Amino acid sequence: MFIRSERLFLRPIWPEDWADLHAGLNDGEIVKNLSRVPWPYTADKAREFSSMQHHPRLPHFMITRPCGAHGVDTIGGIGLADADGQPALGYWIARDHWGQGYATEAGRAVLSVARTLGHRRIMARHFLDNPASGRVLRKLGFTPTGGGEEFSLGRGVAAPSMAYVLDLDAPTNCDGDLGGDGMGSDGRGSDGRGSDGRGGDGRGGDGMGRGRFPARRAA
Repeated sequence: MFIRSERLFLRPIWPEDWADLHAGLNDGEIVKNLSRVPWPYTADKAREFSSMQHHPRLPHFMITRPCGAHGVDTIGGIGLADADGQPALGYWIARDHWGQGYATEAGRAVLSVARTLGHRRIMARHFLDNPASGRVLRKLGFTPTGGGEEFSLGRGVAAPSMAYVLDLDAPTNCDGDLGGDGMGSDGRGSDGRGSDGRGGDGRGGDGMGRGRFPARRAA
């Protein structure tokens, strides 16, 4: 499955992506905001995650940005994961690309796919010391449902977090959903440092363990 948004191209994760995955997630400021991504994040974990098979209703994507003659930049990763039987949105964005609206743009694209796949409710969570991800979730239409604590492998301890939910409408025109609906309309606004359905595991992190995505700060 491939998705094109205003500035980004989302594609499946391939085994040869392990080096980009490792380069992006080998950053303590990202991993501390993930629930299932260990620190340090090793090359072996990246290889493990990039070789995983994911459920077709819980797709994972590399977030890339076409750069014309200069090739393609890897921005991060995003996907859906199982959170106690409910699909959950998670993502991570490489540090060099923070604050440019990429998490919101990619999130809108993935939520459109989730709607097309028949999901009607999407969960998400972020750690409270990562408010940028909370802003991303609210831009995407998520509503906070309550706080609690979530364990983070990267931190090695549980930390305060906030849970969110988004109820999706029935699918209409898929092409209309994916284009021109303001993807990236937050321009260069606050961009979460990663989000993950369950406290920052967005686009798998510990490798994207258990079919999850390494995420930036929970968004």
